[in-house]
Amino acid sequence: EKAKDFALLKNTNGQYATVEEYKQKVAAVQTDKDNTVVMLYTTDPGKQDTFVQSAKKRGYDVLLLNGPLDSHFVNTLESKFEKTSLKRVDADTIDKLINKNEVIGGVLSDEEKKKLKEAFEQTLNDKSLSISVEALPPDEMPVTITLPEFMRRMQDMAKVGGNSMFGGFPVTYQVTVNGNHPLTQEILKADDAKRPQLIRHVYDLALLSQNMLTGSHLTAFIERTLALTKQG
Repeated sequence: EKAKDFALLKNTNGQYATVEEYKQKVAAVQTDKDNTVVMLYTTDPGKQDTFVQSAKKRGYDVLLLNGPLDSHFVNTLESKFEKTSLKRVDADTIDKLINKNEVIGGVLSDEEKKKLKEAFEQTLNDKSLSISVEALPPDEMPVTITLPEFMRRMQDMAKVGGNSMFGGFPVTYQVTVNGNHPLTQEILKADDAKRPQLIRHVYDLALLSQNMLTGSHLTAFIERTLALTKQG
């Protein structure tokens, strides 16, 4: 209770601030539609760099919380400060992490979105994936794979404590397809033979950004990349 007034937070730029100082620093740009200050954090700036850079492009600041007790520390901070939320930078697309009710225009029709969603579902054929097509900035990733904040916290806490009531829960990843990205539009235009190849490739890129592409899937990705390079 006493430490909350002098405990220091560190961001990815190596700058320190107390919690109250940090809230005041980021409040102007990181307050969501519910008037809650959202503090973004990373547990591994190397592996999560794609998401860190996406946040920084929006002018957002990212905290470094990579200690063994930080998963518990995050919960404590939220309980001590009103209208304050902490979200890991790779827990969702950046527009949903800090939801300001800003509408981004989409280039795809509803029919095209439906066709794209069905194409991803048929190609990936994985019930642990929840796939959606959304209008995101064109310079964001064509496909983003995220795990909800609460599930990530349960996993992090389970690693520290060695046990968790959520340890046996099935994990569902959110796969967000960026309908405004040029690559997804190429997927729509592709023929039935090439479309699955492109879908698998952009999906593997998303896995790679999350350090989730391993084994035979990684080998297949490398071979596919070489094949696409020869074609292009």
